[in-house]
Parts: sequence; C-alpha cells; structure tokens
Amino acid sequence: MSAEGKISWREKMKNMRFAFFVAGRYLFSRKSHNAINIISGISVCGVAVGTMALVCVLSVLNGFEQLVKDWFSQFDPDLKITAVQGKSFDVATEQFSTIKNMSEVAVFAEIIEENALLCYDDKQLPVTIKGVPQQYTAMVDVESMAFDGAFKLKKNELYAAFIGLGVANTLGTGVNFESPLSLYVPKRIGTVNVGAPETAFRREFLFVSGVFFSGQEAYDNKVALLSADCVRNLLDYSQNEATSVELKLVDGTKVKRVQSAIKDILGDKFLVQNQTEQQEDFYRIMKIEKWISFFILAFILLIATFNIIGSLSMLMIDKKEDIEIYRRIGAPDEMVQRIFLYEGWLISIVGAVVGMVIGLILCFLQQYVGLLKMGSGFMVDNYPVQVQFGDVVAIFITVVLLGFLSAYYPAKSVERKKQ
Repeated sequence: MSAEGKISWREKMKNMRFAFFVAGRYLFSRKSHNAINIISGISVCGVAVGTMALVCVLSVLNGFEQLVKDWFSQFDPDLKITAVQGKSFDVATEQFSTIKNMSEVAVFAEIIEENALLCYDDKQLPVTIKGVPQQYTAMVDVESMAFDGAFKLKKNELYAAFIGLGVANTLGTGVNFESPLSLYVPKRIGTVNVGAPETAFRREFLFVSGVFFSGQEAYDNKVALLSADCVRNLLDYSQNEATSVELKLVDGTKVKRVQSAIKDILGDKFLVQNQTEQQEDFYRIMKIEKWISFFILAFILLIATFNIIGSLSMLMIDKKEDIEIYRRIGAPDEMVQRIFLYEGWLISIVGAVVGMVIGLILCFLQQYVGLLKMGSGFMVDNYPVQVQFGDVVAIFITVVLLGFLSAYYPAKSVERKKQ
C-alpha cells in the first residue's frame, strides 16, 4: 500500500473516532431544548421494551418446545429404525446383529405396531397396539407414568394391556374390572367371507394390567402396550419379524454420530430417525410459530425505532450551529453525517443492551423463582423458559440493523450548503 493510501486510511479512522466521540457526547449531554432529551429517552425506552419483549417471548417459546420434547422423549426412543418399503422386516440379519452389539447401544428392542379395535361392553375405540418385549422398561420408564396399576404384559397367566388414560376413560374400563377387553385385528393371511365379515378379524381377550398418563394425547388417547408375543400371534408374524427397532443409547453418546453409522450399516432400505425426526411435523410447526412471533415483534420494534428518526431530526436542528462550525474548519460532509448516523446507532445499541439485560433478568427469575404461574390443570406450575444464545445474538443483530436503517435517512439529509 502506498504512503498516500496509508494516510488516507488513517485519516478515515481518525474521522470515524471523532464522529463516534461527538455522537456519544450528543447522546448523553443535555440539549438546549428539553423536548429533545425526552424524545431521545423515549427512543431508547422503545427499543429497550421491544428488545425485552423479543427476549422474553422467544425464551418462553423455547421453554415450551423443550417441555414438549421432554414429554415426547418419555415414549420416543433415541433412534427408531423402520423399513422404507413394506411394513415389517426380518431382524435376524448380520446387519441388525452388528447394530445390537454396538458399544453405544444400551437397549435393542424389537417392536410390532398395528392399528386395531378395542372393545369393552358396547364401547369401541380404534387404537394403535404396540407389541413390546419385557425389557421395554429399560427403554422407556413406563412404570413412572403408571396412573393406576402397573406395567405388566401378563396378568394371571393371560395376556394383559397397559393402556393410556384416554383409552381407559373412553372405554369405561380399568385395572380392577373383571370383564376383559376384546381386541380385533385384521387377518393377514386367508380370504374374506363376504357373508360373514367378522371372520376377517382375529380376536384376543385382554385384561388391563395398568393405565398410564404421559401428558401427550397422541399416546394417552390412542396407544395400548401389549406383549410382543401376543401381537405376533395375532398378526401371524414370525419370531424374527418386526415393524420397527427402537434403540436406547448409552448416556453421553452423540446421537447424530451413531445415527450416521447405523445408516451406513443398513443402507437405503431402512429409515433411521432420531427423536426430533420422529415428530418432525410437530417440531416444524413449533419452529414456524417461533419465527412468526419473532417477525411480528421485530415489526413492532421497527415502528418503535421510528422515534430515532424524530430524535435525530430534532437533534440536527438543535446542533445546526455545530454543523456549521464543523464545515468551516474543513470537516467533510461524510464525517458530519457519521456523527448523526452513530448517534442513531448508539440509541439502538443502548436500548438493545438495556432491553436484553432486563429481559434476561426476567427470564432467569421466571426460571428459578416462577413469577408467572400456569394455573391448575397443567403439567407444570410455571411458564417454562429457556434462553438460547443464538436467539440473543439474532435479536441484537436485528435491533442494531433496524437502528441503522432508521438513522440512515436523517443522517444522509445533512448536506453541505451550496456556495
């Protein structure tokens, strides 16, 4: 770089530092008109309130998302393997044996799921029956979800069902009822007699061993846990046949890495999903809801930053004599413009910092003290809150960018008078 270029660069840095210094003095010093101080204060407060609202709302939405994840994780395994084509597949292969013996896999469970019809007296309900092995308690802590009774796959040497609370309420049954449930599933093999359509179904009698409550309607109102052997017999499945394989990983294992390794083992014929992917549609809706809230609040914040335009316009009128002095001593228009541009930036930055500090304090108080209560009838007492670093950075960048856009137009309106 030439000496002339270096001098030019140094001069620009000197002008920028001077403009920033003057902007800071203008922001924190008293103006000749008290109205300008009031408008500047309102501008800072407007930005602070908008920033605080963004921090609090996004943190509450994050809290609800994490709460729902915790609820789903009660039933959803760390990884779930299903066939891309067809419903069932053979698990007695070298590939699944390799997966079962992986050091990261704590529990390997062969699952059989099917739609069925549960009946009790004159009541009936379509449900999803889930055939699970006895060691399923090592995969999912179903015993802690027991609302009544206990998780047992057999009762008095007969097959039993562990049903959701919604299923029990709809059918009007429970643990201590003497009459069993009637379970109907369509036959996989054979022909259907049109004259006797009931022959197209297989029937099994089940006693209720327990009723669970997970807090998720998708499970409580639709799922019944049965013995895998019972479901295999009903569906004429072989001992090595399953509709899915559920895996519980060793604590501390990186799920994404194990998921990728299993995909390499199984190839394209199987789908390997983590907990988020198992409920992909639900989480996508929550993400959309979060970003819609972000853009709505950002738009409100944009309206609040319009005060910066008024504040800078009045400040330029108040500092008209200073502007003339800068010009007389040879200050370029670019430096004068930067003074007011930096002034707008400082207003937005101060407002953003104040708003973030207040917002974070409120979030931590809500998290550890519980300022706002959910009321009775909810799974949790307080509104859940989770502050994410990425959200804080995105909010700060958004506020500073909006402040720059608001300050740009009035700052650029400062022009040298024509001689």
